[in-house]
Amino acid sequence: MARGFAHDFISALRAVFGDVGVLMLLVGAPVLYGFFYPWFYGQEVVQRVPVAVVQHDGSGLARQMLRFAQASPRIEVTLVTGDEAQAQQALLDGRVMGYALLPRDLKRRVVRSEEAVVPVYANGAYPLAAKQVQYGFAEAFGTVSAGVELRRLTAGGQSALQAQASRSPVNLQMQALFNPTEGYGSFVVAAVAIIILQQTLLMGGALLVGTWREQGLDRAPARTWLARLLALCTLGWLSGLYYFGWIFVWHDYPRGGNPWGALALLAVFVPAVAGAAALLGWWLANRERAMQVVLFTSIPLAFVGGFSWPAEALPQLLQALRWLSPSTAAIQASLRLNQAGAPLEAALWHLSVLLALALLGWVAVLWLGSRRADLPGDGRK
Repeated sequence: MARGFAHDFISALRAVFGDVGVLMLLVGAPVLYGFFYPWFYGQEVVQRVPVAVVQHDGSGLARQMLRFAQASPRIEVTLVTGDEAQAQQALLDGRVMGYALLPRDLKRRVVRSEEAVVPVYANGAYPLAAKQVQYGFAEAFGTVSAGVELRRLTAGGQSALQAQASRSPVNLQMQALFNPTEGYGSFVVAAVAIIILQQTLLMGGALLVGTWREQGLDRAPARTWLARLLALCTLGWLSGLYYFGWIFVWHDYPRGGNPWGALALLAVFVPAVAGAAALLGWWLANRERAMQVVLFTSIPLAFVGGFSWPAEALPQLLQALRWLSPSTAAIQASLRLNQAGAPLEAALWHLSVLLALALLGWVAVLWLGSRRADLPGDGRK
């Protein structure tokens, strides 16, 4: 029994390494994605975003605000003009990603202790750049505003320390706990890695099972199918360890918060995907069709995964259907266990969903395999 199972397991691995298409999907694609996908986000944080400053006020205060904006590492002032239409045209042309308008009565309002508003406009089509534009101007102008207020308080008779305490009685210090650099790569790659692991295993597994269906090798006992599923899982587990244990370390992404929890996640996530891949390949019964069906689903799965778009904003039907994909529960569990270091109990629901999907998929595959193995013919017209 054990010898027969080992033979079936080795035969399944030989089938993988003997099929170039399957080998590239199950082994080559995860390795290549691990190298090249994070490379596009290597800079992590957008800096030196080109901006414009519209000066309608020629006072010393306005010039000081301009100097502080030019010193900000977040933005780079590439255009200083007195014509707002010119700044708007530069924004439309893409030469700048935003601009600040210093109004004519800026100095007068400040001297009279009136509210002074400095509008800041940013290109909302690029949220990362728009965020830097707003933060850059806010920090620069906020520093100038603080200096003006401190001078006003000291002129009223307060000491420098008293003025500092009066202006800011409570100091607020913000620190990102689970993404210290606040980088986009650290945010997106941690979740997209799960989708990469799923889609490569799903396509490769469905391609392999579709080939077996075409060749009539689907007529096999439950023992053989169990060995085949375990062979797919072995490759999936190795890919998962490659990402969790090396790619995240190499790119210095947040990781390792709960390593045993991350291993528990891989233990149930990979079998859930392997079962889905076998069922998909069985249903399609065609190796090329498996690629066509799975390839276009990556972006929708990322959209409903709950990290790029709030799940609560999805239609009720999609909120329910999204749990049929193992990546949905795996992304949420991975962010909790691997990035945030949460205890296993915090992801117990998501792990239970993956375990249920794995059990349903494997039972269905074993039932289909044993049923067809009992047929006198191959059962297909």
